[in-house]
Amino acid sequence: MSPLSTKVADSAQDRRPRPSPQYASTGLDVWTMMNQVAASVNAVNLGQGYMSFPPRDFIKRAAQEALVENTHNQYAPPRGRPALLEQVGIHFSNRLSRPIDASTELSIHAGGNEALLSVFTAFLEHGKDHEVILMEPAFDQYTPNIIMAGGKPIYVPLRVSAAGKNPSKDVISSSDWKLDMEELEVAINANTRIIVLNTPHNPIGKVFSREELEQIGAIAARHNLLIVADEVYEHLTFGVEHVSIATLPGMWERTVTVGSAGKMFGVTGWRVGWAVGPAELIQPTLAAHTRIVFTSNTPLQEGVATAFRLSRENDFLNSQRQEYERRRNRLMAIFDDVGLPYVVPDGAYYLLVNAAAIKIPCDYVFPDYIAERGENFKLVYFFIKEFGVSGIPPAEFYSEPHRHLAKDYIRFA
Repeated sequence: MSPLSTKVADSAQDRRPRPSPQYASTGLDVWTMMNQVAASVNAVNLGQGYMSFPPRDFIKRAAQEALVENTHNQYAPPRGRPALLEQVGIHFSNRLSRPIDASTELSIHAGGNEALLSVFTAFLEHGKDHEVILMEPAFDQYTPNIIMAGGKPIYVPLRVSAAGKNPSKDVISSSDWKLDMEELEVAINANTRIIVLNTPHNPIGKVFSREELEQIGAIAARHNLLIVADEVYEHLTFGVEHVSIATLPGMWERTVTVGSAGKMFGVTGWRVGWAVGPAELIQPTLAAHTRIVFTSNTPLQEGVATAFRLSRENDFLNSQRQEYERRRNRLMAIFDDVGLPYVVPDGAYYLLVNAAAIKIPCDYVFPDYIAERGENFKLVYFFIKEFGVSGIPPAEFYSEPHRHLAKDYIRFA
């Protein structure tokens, strides 16, 4: 190639389209990474939360019957199919002890995650330095969603209380993880717009008490903040009461509650979720949703509508809760047998196990993609490779300053 040709080629390379720095990395996400490690040793995969059992027959039939109906194979209204809006409205009228107007106070989304993104997009502005409070450990989709919407995440960690740190206790309760209300309020400033509240909590399994919710609500009211309540595990609590913050005095007006059919009915691949709140909060959320995906899956909306209706007839949510409690207790018993302490979850379907007692040999070889992610990733990798059971490093749910809080834990589903 002549010098001129080389110069032209180099110049063309310099002018190639370049991705945003946020998406330029080709690194694996934590879910793909740990699934690949698990597959390499044929490990029992308790990482991502794949259901190892099928949905109930009545749920599968609801989707099958919806798919063969010709009118269910075209665009749904952006707000959602009337049948699903009606059923979600019935559910939340009971849950929130108030009549829900399905025509103004609900929107149907492409999963709970898109509902969250729609709320953030509706209430955050690019270039305005708007901030969102996240309680760590925080589900790993919150941060990128907030950044995509133009916001800045601010992290306030949950910490194990003095009672929970008692060395005489082999296990601790998820209720031992506490939010310091003074620390929360100090993190708020004139740019703060939203507090994200996840209860029941992933990955701790904490179900926030009424008293804690009242304190968070008072802070939100004092600073005129929107509360985004991620309650996708609302139906999975074990011996404790799940309280929706929207039911507390003065909180309905400033709360958008997000839910998920994937979590409720064990069909995470269906990607159907919803947002519930006063019309003045749902309307901009719906407007954002319309520009993000326009509408969500029509036949599966109809399938979820039927699943809601039939679930009330056969007491599905209660029986499902009992099944998950049995699974939780079985998994806890296994870790009792091997002598590893854990956090007893009051809700959701995760178990945080403290694996600090496991000693990794000094000369153990880790691949670079694990070593560069820190000690918690090394612990989980070692556990998968040597014990054949896969988990997720909860360090992924923390910002860098607080990542040390997760160093000894592994999250199992």
